[in-house]
Amino acid sequence: MNTSTSSLPTPPSTPGATSSLPRIAVLATGGTIAGAAPDAANTSGYQAGVVGVDQLLAAVPALSTVARIAPEQIASVDSKDMALPLWTTLAQRINTLLATDDVDGVVVTHGTDTLEETAYLLHLTVKSDKPVVLTAAMRPASALSADGPLNLLNAVTVAAHAAARGQGVLVAFNNRIHCARDVVKTSTYAVDAFQSPEIGALGWVQDGRVEFQRGVVRAHTLASGFAIDTVWPHVEIVASYAGVSRIAVDALVAAGVRGIVVAGTGNGSIHQALQQALAEAVSRGIAVVRSSRVGSGHVMRNGAAADDALGFVSAGTLNPYKARVLLMLALAAGHAAPAALQRVFDTY
Repeated sequence: MNTSTSSLPTPPSTPGATSSLPRIAVLATGGTIAGAAPDAANTSGYQAGVVGVDQLLAAVPALSTVARIAPEQIASVDSKDMALPLWTTLAQRINTLLATDDVDGVVVTHGTDTLEETAYLLHLTVKSDKPVVLTAAMRPASALSADGPLNLLNAVTVAAHAAARGQGVLVAFNNRIHCARDVVKTSTYAVDAFQSPEIGALGWVQDGRVEFQRGVVRAHTLASGFAIDTVWPHVEIVASYAGVSRIAVDALVAAGVRGIVVAGTGNGSIHQALQQALAEAVSRGIAVVRSSRVGSGHVMRNGAAADDALGFVSAGTLNPYKARVLLMLALAAGHAAPAALQRVFDTY
């Protein structure tokens, strides 16, 4: 539910805040960045999503020197509870805003738990080359040394910068700029919780300066063949581990899933009991994608699971959670055969 106007406010009479400043929409969804606890020293026992977007912005007066802000409260959720309908709403709203001449870029405030999934979804479904930047916080707004205000300022700074255009969806966190495809959460508590472990960050932002040190290579946004939809194919994730049974796969097949992503060991290797169940799932028309639970590196095609023989697809460098996002979009777009799905994973 929207609680703030989406129209652009008149810029305040702050030095540097003129009508020539870029117009950035800030869409709030909740999360730790909007969290509060009764004790400023408490960074874990807080309630997420209780601070509204106007209060978030008021805590960062320097924003008025960077951009003209259009605030909008899209949701107020703990991102652990992110749901597919909210993904649809968020993507559709961003596309609507960016299709107008009134908005030069979008910043999304989000919880850290599922930020990497939302960012990758938007990376594939936003249909504009205007900047879209997600940010978040590891400490609630009420905490000592809260990291949200600086992360928000940096995110708006990136979204307002010309070099961010055409880079797809970005994540600005702890002074670094990450590509939505690469970034993952790597710590449960640290303020530098987001990293791009395989190939590193795209660049950095500090004290108003933005620098990109490499560009995005894989297809995204305008070059993506995917569109957001209101109907999501049912895709789930299972893990391989010592002594795993086939119970979860059999239950998912019985429930009518259209796809299963496997968080395999090592190079996406799968326990023989689980592999047999997944091969049977493929024979029933269910897509199976091999990813890895390791955290970095890529799953090689025809590696440990002999993909051609079993009809499995390699996720490449995508972790299981991002692989699920891509598989849902691919199935919704009509890519169902293993060869077609492999081309999708090789492209995006």
